[in-house]
This record gives sequence, C-alpha cells and structure tokens, in this order.
Amino acid sequence: INASACGVIQTARKHPDKIGKVFAGRNGIIGALKEELIDTSLESDDAIQALIHTPGGAFGSCRHKLKNISENRREYERLIEVFRAHDIGYFFYNGGGDSQDTAYKVSQIADKMGYPITCIGVPKTVDNDLPFTDCCPGFGSVAKYIATSTLEASLDIKSMCETSTKVFILEVMGRHAGWIAASGGLAGQGEGEPPHVILFPEIPFNRDAFLERVDHCVKEYGYCVVVASEGAQYEDGRFLADAGAKDAFGHTQLGGVAPALANMVKQALGHKYHWAVADYLQRSARHIASATDVEQAYAVGKAAVEMALDGKQALMPTIVREQGKPYVWKIGEAPLSEVANQEKKMPIHFITDDGFGITQDCRDYLEPLIAGESFPPFDNGLPRVAKLQNTLTEKKLKTEFQL
Repeated sequence: INASACGVIQTARKHPDKIGKVFAGRNGIIGALKEELIDTSLESDDAIQALIHTPGGAFGSCRHKLKNISENRREYERLIEVFRAHDIGYFFYNGGGDSQDTAYKVSQIADKMGYPITCIGVPKTVDNDLPFTDCCPGFGSVAKYIATSTLEASLDIKSMCETSTKVFILEVMGRHAGWIAASGGLAGQGEGEPPHVILFPEIPFNRDAFLERVDHCVKEYGYCVVVASEGAQYEDGRFLADAGAKDAFGHTQLGGVAPALANMVKQALGHKYHWAVADYLQRSARHIASATDVEQAYAVGKAAVEMALDGKQALMPTIVREQGKPYVWKIGEAPLSEVANQEKKMPIHFITDDGFGITQDCRDYLEPLIAGESFPPFDNGLPRVAKLQNTLTEKKLKTEFQL
C-alpha cells in the first residue's frame, strides 16, 4: 500500500502545473471526514521514496464503511465541505473491495451532489480477490512469504517427525477466496512433498476426508503439513472458526481455524501437532517482498494519477497479463461501479480433484507473481523504513465531525 502511495505522490509531484499539494487522509476516509489531512508536500523526496520499501500504511487506515448517499447524506456533505475548503479536485483511494466501494461512492458526489471531484480507485489487497485485474498489488509478496514459510517450516517438521511433531498447520488469510492458501502449494513440486493438504474456502470442508488425508500422509511420509485458509467452511456455509461477531463491514469475525483443526487431529488421530497463524506477519513481511509485486504496486499508483489527469473518472487501474512465460503485463482499467463489493474466487480448475492441492494451471498463474527479490536497505541488521513527519494541514472548517 505504501509503494502505491509512493507512485501516487511522486507522479503528482511531476505535474505541479495541475496538482498543487497531495494530502493524505489520516486513517483513510476518516481523515477526510474529520478534516485531518496530512500535507505530504512537507516530506522530502527521500522520505517519499522510502515508502516503497516500508510495510504497513504510512498514513494510517480504517474500517469505516460509507453508506449510500441516500442513507447517510451527512457524510457526503461533510466530504464536500472538506474538499471545497482545501480545493481538492482529485481523490485516490487505495485498498480492496470495500475500499473500491468507498471510492465509487465518493465518485458519485460529482453526479448526485454537484461537486466536481475526479475519483480513481487504487487496487491493493493481499486477498487477491478484486475482479478484472490479473492480480492485486500486495498479494505477490504475501504469496512469496507463505510459500517460503511453508517450505522452511516443512523442513523443520520433517527433521523431527520420527520422535516428535507429526502434523503442522499453518493458518493464512483469505475469508472467501483461497489465493493465499494456494500460494503455500508452491513449496512442493512432486508427490509427497509438502504441503500435503491445502484447505480452500471454495471447497466445502469434509472432516472425515481431511482426517483420512492427514493420517495417510503421516503413515506414508512420516509427517503432514497443512495450509489452511482462515475462511475454510462447511458445506452449509458455517466457518470452522466463526467467532460469533461481526466487523465494521458486516463480515464474520473469524477466531482461528488452525487450533480448531489441531483439536480435530488430536481427538481423532492422536498425532502430536503444532500450529501457527501467519496473521499480520504475512502482509507486513517487506523483507521478502516479490519484486514483481513491488513494481506493480508502484505502477498502479502512478497510473491512477495519470488517469485522473487525462480526465478519466470512477475507474481503477488493473494489471493485465499479456503473456505467461515469460511473464508480460501491462496496465488496464475497470469501472469502479463493477469492481465495488465483488470478489474473485479461485477458479475450480486451479484446485486438484481431491480438493487438497493446486493444479499446474494454478502454479503457472502464481509463480510469476512471486518472482524476483526486492530487499529493503538495512541498517544495523534491521530493515530501514520511512519515517514521515505526517504533519496535519491547518483546519479551515469551524465544526468538528463526529463519526
């Protein structure tokens, strides 16, 4: 997300005749509503360049869902007040499906409320579930991390399985789409190589089949490595790890599929196990980023500004795969109205017939996305990261906005 921000800011700086300052909303759309605008013009060129090798979101983020204009006109009127007060004519919003929904709703201000704002969505989601784009910036690096972690952990489990741990379960992100779990499959190349089981949200979970497969692998290979998507669910749609709560977007809060699976293994098979949750580590592991991913993340940020300056409206730059081997891609575009709140799931031909692995088609899709290394610079053994001032511009409105 920072690499895309770098692309936006650096490209805008090349057009001072058309773009004066770039403000960053502190904590996303919340910053725009509360008139908490970070003046990026106060940051040095070196500081902005450092964003490209810095994980996290340098300007903050939020989990706030804009309702439709008809449902909550107050928020849109506030946005217009803030935009007008600070002479904001371009709006770029970086994120996944919910963020593209926000971008689309903000773009409607121009049509429905008469304020001239050009709005472009910038794709970024580790879940890789945005439609129309071949892949989503952020995913390639997470895929590289999960594939690498699966490979390395598998070697550790294999080395001790004779007298210790037999089953290792790695839980990865992916609520409804199994792209991240699939990337773990890159760790193994042939029969018997881990991961031995991948659990996808797209394939209904069958407890008996899962346990049979785990037991077979332990008996045949001495150990079993499982990569499980957090969104693994039963045929009736119940998540294995449903925590019984909802988040700000109405999504089910998931409470941990790895311990749930480990408990099944313990009770049914009695094998010694260990489990791990990649959680935030998988999406913040900038030290092992994919060079392809970093290049694409910057490119969509750059393209977003260029689209806006060309007068385009309510679009999202996309990545178009022109060729698989060697991998060739270009920037395309898709309307926000068709992107918002849509999810791209794993094609069924990317999953093996038994439901526990990836096919060659899937491997051919994934491999170019993790290609190349883009190591950050290191100081005293630790990655160097951007350290921004994040100075807020002076507020011009007299009223405070309450969310």
